[in-house]
Amino acid sequence: MAGRAAVPEVIWARPERTGRGPKPAYTRADIAAAAVRIADAEGLDGVSMRRVAAELGCGTMSLYNYVPRKEDLYELMIDAIGAEHVIQEPSGDWRADMLRNAMETRAIMHRHTWVPRLMSGVYGFSPNSLRYLEHCLECLEPLDLPYATKTELVALLNGVVTTYTSNEIATAERTRSMPWSEEEENAVRIAYLGSQVATGAYPRLAAAFMEQSGPIDLEGVFRRALERVLDAFDPERR
Repeated sequence: MAGRAAVPEVIWARPERTGRGPKPAYTRADIAAAAVRIADAEGLDGVSMRRVAAELGCGTMSLYNYVPRKEDLYELMIDAIGAEHVIQEPSGDWRADMLRNAMETRAIMHRHTWVPRLMSGVYGFSPNSLRYLEHCLECLEPLDLPYATKTELVALLNGVVTTYTSNEIATAERTRSMPWSEEEENAVRIAYLGSQVATGAYPRLAAAFMEQSGPIDLEGVFRRALERVLDAFDPERR
């Protein structure tokens, strides 16, 4: 494969340019921005080294001089998106700060619906990823727990946000592809579910549905999921 390194390497440990020769025509920021534009417009599957090179107006082999692997390109993209996190001064209320961070992460994922597919610890060492992690740990300063445990809290919270938002994005994409409205689809499914519960074969589900009055508050469900993660680490609530 073109540009394949003989040993594993991290793109951030690789000089953006050597001290010799002419100034490079593109920066990593240029490359990342081009890839993000493509992913936003066409989805992650539309991102390829060839496609990004065309967006920049250079040859594919030239792009490998800047980004040795497609995985490195993904890492540049995640770092570019990480810059959208607004780093605010912690309020002193670690729960409120972490809820705000989680909500912001969800909003970023909705702006860039391909991001959940790339959420991995593999891409967690970029400058903006480290900046965001350090910010979260600063927000958690009032919490009397080891830093390693606080790091687990951040990872678990991000995992919940990623899973929940992935489902939201998938549902929205499916709805857009249907020849009928989401309300019509839900009405048919609810009617079928009601008919099955009415058979008496699912008494516990029937009890659960009886306790539910009106439409499910999806925003409330999301917030409660986040709160329960925080509860698990909160000495005052365990």
